[in-house]
Amino acid sequence: MPELKLISGNANRPLAEKIAKYIGIELTACDVRKFSDGEVFVQINENIRGTDVFIVQSTNPPAENIIELLMLLEASRRASASRITAVIPYLGYSRQDRKDRPRVAIAAKLMANLITTAGADRIITMDLHASQIQGFFDIPHDHLYSTRVFKELVSYINLQSLVVVSPDVGSIKISRAFAKNCKADLAIVDKRRPVANQAEVINIIGDVKDKNIIIRDDMVDTAGTLCNAAEAISKKGALEIMAICTHPVLSGKAIERINNSVINKLIISDSINLEGKPLTDKFQVLSCANLFGEAIMRISGEKSVSSLFNDFPD
Repeated sequence: MPELKLISGNANRPLAEKIAKYIGIELTACDVRKFSDGEVFVQINENIRGTDVFIVQSTNPPAENIIELLMLLEASRRASASRITAVIPYLGYSRQDRKDRPRVAIAAKLMANLITTAGADRIITMDLHASQIQGFFDIPHDHLYSTRVFKELVSYINLQSLVVVSPDVGSIKISRAFAKNCKADLAIVDKRRPVANQAEVINIIGDVKDKNIIIRDDMVDTAGTLCNAAEAISKKGALEIMAICTHPVLSGKAIERINNSVINKLIISDSINLEGKPLTDKFQVLSCANLFGEAIMRISGEKSVSSLFNDFPD
């Protein structure tokens, strides 16, 4: 059986180090840096000929993260690795998964083509923005679900009369699966804009009055949708409002919005590196390292990973 090698780019090295610790190996030595003009340079400093290589790299901005992943894939292929797996905890550009207006790129498909062409034989992701993106890849794709990351925490939260809320229609599947695991009711936030430049009218489908709420979403970016949904739920008479969002993009004034919102706690994963982010006590970070580590070990050992999908959205 080929030796397992774990390589990390600069996008989320702390997560890669946790994955390596779970597996019980050291990260493969490599040099990922920039020339003075900003051009990316990659060199793998260990022999990986005939090995089973796993490259951990999220593709959130800046764009150098994508370039680093592609170059690490290319370098591994040219170094004669036996198999190369791209481990992408957060797949950037996954929101651009269709042509919903004239003359726009389907960036998610472009990312799939680039990753495959660069040399990936397999891909591992978690909580894609749209599950059908798996079909953009013509290579084996293991799509993990973060329900396993957050489920244990929720079991310790003694919230009576619990309702899981989907903040928009696009998050219904992940919210419904989470509600099923928590044995909770489900509610949906329906946002509508009657005319252009007019404030949104938000309707709540489901009973949230005198209920404890968990808003479940795959990502939190600017936090506008999340905070508006929480405000609308609060006005309907909800009690404590928590939110669980897998990927903490947290761009712009997201952290400020969350701190000033009615949300009591926001629970996120470490799929994106949060070093340097001014997080407050409202934020709680849970690691997805064990989930990825277990998947990597099973794939490398040619074992089934189906048990990791017990909590997938149906």
